[in-house]
Amino acid sequence: MLKFPYGISDFEKLISESYYYLDRTDRIPLIEQAGMQLLFLRPRRFGKSLLLDMLANYYDLAKAEQFETLFGDLFIGENPTPLHNRYFVMKWDFSTVLPEEDTKQQKKVLYDYINQRILGCVADYADYLDKVTIHDDAMISFASLLKAIQKTPYKLYLFIDEYDNFANEVMMSQVNQTMHNPERYKALVHGEGLLKTVFKNIKAAATGNGLDRVFITGVSPVVLADMSSGYNIVVNIYRRQEFNDLCGFHETEVREILSQVIEHCKLSEERYEEAFKIMKDFYNGYCFSTQDKSEVYNPTLTLYFLDNLLRTCEYPEDLLDHNLAMDRNRLNYIAKLPHGAEVVENAVDESRPLAVPKLHDRFGIEDMLLHEQREKELASLLYYLGVLTMDGKVALGKLKLRIPNLVIHSLYVEKLRQLLLPKVHDEDYQEAVEIFFLKGDLQPLCDFIEPRFDVFSNRDYRWQAEIAVKTAFMMLLFDDRLYVVDSEPELKRCYADLTLIARPDARQYEILDHLLEFKFIKLTDLALSNEQVRELTTEQLKALPLVKTAFEQAEKQLKKYRLVIEKRHGTVLKLQTTAVVALGFERLLWL
Repeated sequence: MLKFPYGISDFEKLISESYYYLDRTDRIPLIEQAGMQLLFLRPRRFGKSLLLDMLANYYDLAKAEQFETLFGDLFIGENPTPLHNRYFVMKWDFSTVLPEEDTKQQKKVLYDYINQRILGCVADYADYLDKVTIHDDAMISFASLLKAIQKTPYKLYLFIDEYDNFANEVMMSQVNQTMHNPERYKALVHGEGLLKTVFKNIKAAATGNGLDRVFITGVSPVVLADMSSGYNIVVNIYRRQEFNDLCGFHETEVREILSQVIEHCKLSEERYEEAFKIMKDFYNGYCFSTQDKSEVYNPTLTLYFLDNLLRTCEYPEDLLDHNLAMDRNRLNYIAKLPHGAEVVENAVDESRPLAVPKLHDRFGIEDMLLHEQREKELASLLYYLGVLTMDGKVALGKLKLRIPNLVIHSLYVEKLRQLLLPKVHDEDYQEAVEIFFLKGDLQPLCDFIEPRFDVFSNRDYRWQAEIAVKTAFMMLLFDDRLYVVDSEPELKRCYADLTLIARPDARQYEILDHLLEFKFIKLTDLALSNEQVRELTTEQLKALPLVKTAFEQAEKQLKKYRLVIEKRHGTVLKLQTTAVVALGFERLLWL
């Protein structure tokens, strides 16, 4: 019976209780070759903790007798390196250390935690170690542990999980209070800051003082950048080709395990392809290396979907795991920084690719709090947070970034609504949206948007007018509970403006599929004033030559797109095509 380890990062439990495990132990030799002190970054909930625990079990001196049990069926069990089970192992998980308001209290909380981990290490290796002194200053305790280790034939391998969590939580809670009070963060990383002191001691310990290897995981490099010389010996491996899929599933792996779930549920081949399409649209799309352009699936979301499907033989109602809702806070944080809202808006605008000369990894949080950042810094941070990903190169070798999938796209659309329509609630337009979904009548939604068009006209200096109109509809029509929503989908080298294809499990609600095309006509081209356009009836406006031409062009494009979409999705579609013509930012017409 399949068992998926959703939310489980305990490697020994996973193996001993026969949970599904996607073997990545073939990378252990590559990790050993990469360096002695390594930094590996991935977005939140991307399997970093399980990776760290797997490595800890592999190198743990105390787990030598369990090696065959834990690794015998895996690649590394048949191809072990000489270093397996040759280390004292200690793990620090900074995600469990909550930030405190007072800087002295911060130090106590962190040092108390490190002391607890040192005591645990002493207990695990009591047969090997002499007495270790525990001091209120955890760095003195750490030195005492290392001194005891030096009296043995072995050395220490230190694993640090979510190294930046402690500082990031302080930083983000601080931004919510005030943009110009960075003292709490400075107390961690600047001068003789708390975290800087910790990492200076780690650096010193690695110079022949008992500490041999360090493996660190986190989300972004900004904390190390802030600490500067405090820890400048770490090797960054997070964008190396050989580690692109170190955390994450490939399409072939997803297909293989999905087929087992489908067989267990006795579902049809059609349902298999249906389920795979949903997973690909919502969970795939991440790329972490410019050399390896293959995409990987978010492992946590993949297991969330498969676990639901295995237990109920139905898809999860919410395709965004609620445990990932914290990503909203990261997006909110970026939007509050100077120029952050613009970057969030530009990421959604697929007509203008978001591109940077290179990923920025030497920017600190103090700079972001106190100085205006350019697009490259903010876009780079969005990449590290997992809400943008690599998408190849564009003009002049710039790195193109894009939203990876529909789950993350939904977070952007939600934030865009908050930015552009802060006083509007879902219930204000939900009825109009439902009428369109069920009946194809767009007028109620047009009536809702028209009086609020000034929000978009103010952004016309950044957005093309047609893009502004499309964005207004997209952010109100986006509903990933019911639809696979795609802006600018490629249809045989042509691009439709907006498609809403019903999710297979939502077709029971008898909703329509939708294909929309948008046109924009300037009022100056119509030779009409704002007042005149508002006073003319819909019939009078549709009779204007420019308007008639715009509708004809839109309908011609829609007919071409319809053929491709119907061929792609088959007879299951109930496709309605809708042409929308905006007259300036005053009136909306549709057919």
